[in-house]
Amino acid sequence: MKEFKKFLIRGNVLEIAVGLIMATYFGAIVKSFVNDILMPPIGILLGGVDFSEMKLVLQEAVAETTAGAGDATAEVAIAYGVFINTIITFVIVAFAIFMVVKSYNHLKERMEKKEAEAPAAPPAPSKEEVLLTEIRDLLKK
Repeated sequence: MKEFKKFLIRGNVLEIAVGLIMATYFGAIVKSFVNDILMPPIGILLGGVDFSEMKLVLQEAVAETTAGAGDATAEVAIAYGVFINTIITFVIVAFAIFMVVKSYNHLKERMEKKEAEAPAAPPAPSKEEVLLTEIRDLLKK
């Protein structure tokens, strides 16, 4: 329980929450980019194909035959076009995250290199040295 409290206090939970929120909305932006901007031109290049409409119908929809007498059933289909859109969205999101992590690692390496190149401050004198210096100064007086 102590470790959990320490985890909460350190701020990791807040960082994770912010990251999750940002990732969710970033995913929505990329999904819109793929579905609304990227896929229409690709569909035109492939002969007017709309990937979101591509599906394999297993059972056609059946409408009501008479008013209230029959049951209507929905269409049963495998929407492989939507699946293709989702794969493209995933690849774009994965590439974007890769670029962010790569940039972060590069920046981190540069910062560590700068810290390593900076001259280290001389080490502070030990307690014994401080005490001996004080004794020497007292003896001089």
